[in-house]
Amino acid sequence: MKLFVGLGNPGSKYARTRHNIGFMAVDRIAEEHGFAPWRSKFQGEMSEGRLGREKVILLKPQTFMNLSGQSVGEAMRFHKLSPEDVVVFHDELDLAPGKCRLKTGGGHAGHNGLRSIHQHIGEAYDRVRLGIGHPGHKDRVSGYVLHEFAKAEEGWLDDMMRGIADGAAALADGDGAKFMNAVALRVAPPRSSTGTKAETAPKAKVEPEAAPEDKRSALQKLADKFR
Repeated sequence: MKLFVGLGNPGSKYARTRHNIGFMAVDRIAEEHGFAPWRSKFQGEMSEGRLGREKVILLKPQTFMNLSGQSVGEAMRFHKLSPEDVVVFHDELDLAPGKCRLKTGGGHAGHNGLRSIHQHIGEAYDRVRLGIGHPGHKDRVSGYVLHEFAKAEEGWLDDMMRGIADGAAALADGDGAKFMNAVALRVAPPRSSTGTKAETAPKAKVEPEAAPEDKRSALQKLADKFR
């Protein structure tokens, strides 16, 4: 069994903000793979289903971001899981918008949700880092992550969510490379190789003009030659 955790803040006020991209990811997985309806449990919203061969619990902590670890720890203990069974989807300032990276273990890099999870289950869990870009200065980070995605960003955001749903079964099965490939195929699809170059119309063949008929007599031709 795997526990997929999406990080975000509860309430419609935060639903489309950059900090809630983790919620968006598990919502899309639930939608695309026919998971059970969401219900309240473990201080969060939980849904159950299957991804390939694995039974998977989806969890959206409702404790607000900086207390996310309470919800994750409770769910993990109830299902007798280890940190290696946990995958956390979260926003990542240090990645450009639309970029996705998979990471196991390591620090929390100042992310309040990850900091809380570290405190409750340690650091040996997997993270799916979802790039949202950086506002340019640390003093602007708080307002930036709590601001809604712009309409111009909806294209890459939807592509990323589709890719995550496409690769979710591979992620549950422990095949990180296949998961990342599924995301890449949505976010940066290869150019079509089936198109053919437009045929160029053949150039018209230009025939040389025929020389005018020479009506001079043989004697006149000889005379003209010596002029």
